[in-house]
Amino acid sequence: MDNREAIIQATIALIEEKGERLDEITVREICKRADVGLGLVNYHFGNKDNLIELCVERIINGIVERFQNIREKTEELAPFEKLEYLGNMTLNFLFEHYAVSRISVLTDMQTPKANDNTHRTYAAYLPLVSACRPDWDENTVKRKAFCLITVMQQAFLRHETVSQMLGIDLSREEVRRVFHTQMLHDILEV
Repeated sequence: MDNREAIIQATIALIEEKGERLDEITVREICKRADVGLGLVNYHFGNKDNLIELCVERIINGIVERFQNIREKTEELAPFEKLEYLGNMTLNFLFEHYAVSRISVLTDMQTPKANDNTHRTYAAYLPLVSACRPDWDENTVKRKAFCLITVMQQAFLRHETVSQMLGIDLSREEVRRVFHTQMLHDILEV
């Protein structure tokens, strides 16, 4: 493994260990774990924040790929149930990995890329939205899938505001599940 990849792997391990305390990760700690010199983080990534963003993207990419594999687990479910299942998995991941998820969502919003995590999530939802509403044309399906992803991201990022506005605590899994199902009904008009 080259120095660049060793730095990435060490940082991912530290992110997974630290959880919500990403601000505690230091360049010195990364380099010690990767067994590389201190200057290599800046040489390869510019700074620690760029490195953490890259690592978060890798972590989330792995999760998105796992989401795409849930089709096998949900073959027996109706399209709406599949969408509920995927949405609950998504929201649970966001809240259970708050710091990593927040970085990922905000990075996608600030610097959108063709195949970023938001786009990959959208691509995973698109066929399910289409299956739920086969009567909709392609543009309507795309708009509604986009709305669904956007609402989920905003509900996650602004969960405290949502709590004040709507009187619901999205930090609780069972409340998220009910909220998500209602969102699906609202957006899909079913």
